[in-house]
Amino acid sequence: MTRVLIVDDDFMVAKVHAGFVAALDGFEVAGTASSGAEALAQVARLQPDLVLLDVYLPDMTGLEVLRRLRADAVPVDVVVISAARDVESIRSALHGGVLSYLVKPFDRQTFEARLREYAALRSELAVLQEAGQADVDRLFAGARSGPRPAAPTPKGIAPETLQLVREALRDAGEEGLSATQCSERTGLARVSARRYLEQLVTLEEADVRQRYGTAGRPERRFTRRGGGHRAG
Repeated sequence: MTRVLIVDDDFMVAKVHAGFVAALDGFEVAGTASSGAEALAQVARLQPDLVLLDVYLPDMTGLEVLRRLRADAVPVDVVVISAARDVESIRSALHGGVLSYLVKPFDRQTFEARLREYAALRSELAVLQEAGQADVDRLFAGARSGPRPAAPTPKGIAPETLQLVREALRDAGEEGLSATQCSERTGLARVSARRYLEQLVTLEEADVRQRYGTAGRPERRFTRRGGGHRAG
């Protein structure tokens, strides 16, 4: 569960954002703060995973809050949510290592997409034991640019189902999955599970190899790139 601290001086805005966060699977609202001093105190007390940080606060700017958090080496991730559009604010946010910068106003879909991207980033970091250059490039691209455009998918491939198969493959670890096992874990028909697994191979998110069993018939085994065996 990702615990989120919401920092905004507008009570109603904070309440709306809290509702958005609470509705997302895997996220919970750890607390709220309406000033910079309160934000720093709440981070120290609650130790959230993520801070949604406004720039315009009554006592100090959110960018000053960010500088203090970094100066104290506080291990918390930050996403700036603000009406501040000036380049200096954006540059300061980048220097402070924010993962994303959302300019108000925005719609709920955009908000949720950024948080899901953040969740995917955390999840990937949690399972990677050693990162290759491609892994690093992908992680930094996601951290800096926000949601990556969805890769085009063939007809009959639903993004939500693809994510379900992606998570099943991730949870399988180094052993990977056969199409039959993926079918059992996701509830998909075997032929559908195989099609989605092959799509992950096409997207270079997974590898496939042949494994020979005692019956003599080879079994196609799918493993997640970065977490399993690479195809040779």
